Amino acid sequence: MSTPPTSGTRPGGLSAKARTRIAAGTFLTPFFVLFTVAMIIPVCYALWLSLFTEKQSGLGFDGPRTVFDGLGNYASALGDQAFRDGFWVLLGYCAFYIPLMAGGAIVLALLLDTALARARRFFQLALFLPHAIPGLIAALIWIYLYTPQLSPVVKAMESGGIGFDFFSSQGTLPSIVNIALWEWLGYNVVIFYAALQAVDRSLLEAATVDGAGNWRIAFSIKLPLIRSSLVMVLLFTIIGSLQLFTEPLILNRGSGSAVTSTWTPNMYAYSAAFERNDYGLAAAASVLIALVAAALSFVVTRFTNNRKEARA
Repeated sequence: MSTPPTSGTRPGGLSAKARTRIAAGTFLTPFFVLFTVAMIIPVCYALWLSLFTEKQSGLGFDGPRTVFDGLGNYASALGDQAFRDGFWVLLGYCAFYIPLMAGGAIVLALLLDTALARARRFFQLALFLPHAIPGLIAALIWIYLYTPQLSPVVKAMESGGIGFDFFSSQGTLPSIVNIALWEWLGYNVVIFYAALQAVDRSLLEAATVDGAGNWRIAFSIKLPLIRSSLVMVLLFTIIGSLQLFTEPLILNRGSGSAVTSTWTPNMYAYSAAFERNDYGLAAAASVLIALVAAALSFVVTRFTNNRKEARA
């Protein structure tokens, strides 16, 4: 006497649960393969490389040889004033950039989401277009606009009695913040606007009926409901700030620029690898930058989760 098939099981086949697992594994396998090749293997290689250094053998006639140095490269990076100064530069950059980026994107998204807004699609496209331009090209365009002998912007400022050297030690940081804002502001506006579109309109209509104004609706209803998007943008902005590299590197090529080859931690690692050929030191600096990014991400996530639990 044959046993009848259980619920969800085809006669002679797999159960529904097993088929779901197989399908999930099939779709997720390419992701894990790419993640391993693009992330796990490079990170492991950087960790391995950071433990070795090159030293001259004997009297130096045999050429350099690679020797195990333990945490020596980490000590060298942390003991280098140029590497530590790079984090102070990043701190100043974040102090300018993150409030302007997050605040500006939220304000623009709220304006686009109001009932009085007109030509929303045009402004969305106009704000997003700068993000479609690669960072290298954007930096070159802005260097042209910053160069006194070439820029129509500088000439217009000078004709109005405003003198400002974008390449000076005081002007470099605002110049780079301006380039980054131009690149990423529209991208974050699109994220916030999409989140605002998902807000239940019946809540907004009920608040309007109860007499709430636009400011009250924006700060008491809309912003709390898109809190997860705010946290995500904040996390991505912090991680992106720690990876600051292209814009200052291009400005470093400009004549008279105050940006040095080790201005940010990423530029320090690049300089160590491709100008001094010290790959162990470059790998150690890169690992330290990744650890700082992970620590900051953990702090931001933990802080926002605690506030969420406190409100619950």
